[in-house]
Amino acid sequence: MSKIDIYTTSTCPYCHAAKSLLQQKKVSFNEINVTGDQIAREKMSIRANGAHTVPQIFINDAHIGGCDELYALDHQDKLDALLQQ
Repeated sequence: MSKIDIYTTSTCPYCHAAKSLLQQKKVSFNEINVTGDQIAREKMSIRANGAHTVPQIFINDAHIGGCDELYALDHQDKLDALLQQ
């Protein structure tokens, strides 16, 4: 099973949508809530090559992007294969 990290904030609707898709896929993930945590947000941004919006999603340490990219992978039938690695 893949290692999934997702950086979120508490009130972000895109974060909730991304987590919902991952839950529908029945995969576990490590949620890193960066709400009010500037240090965690800076670490996220460095890891995400400068991206500062949430969510930021990593599968097996590969940067996937945000919610739109996660759903695009699913619509292209590529997400399930990534989640099974």
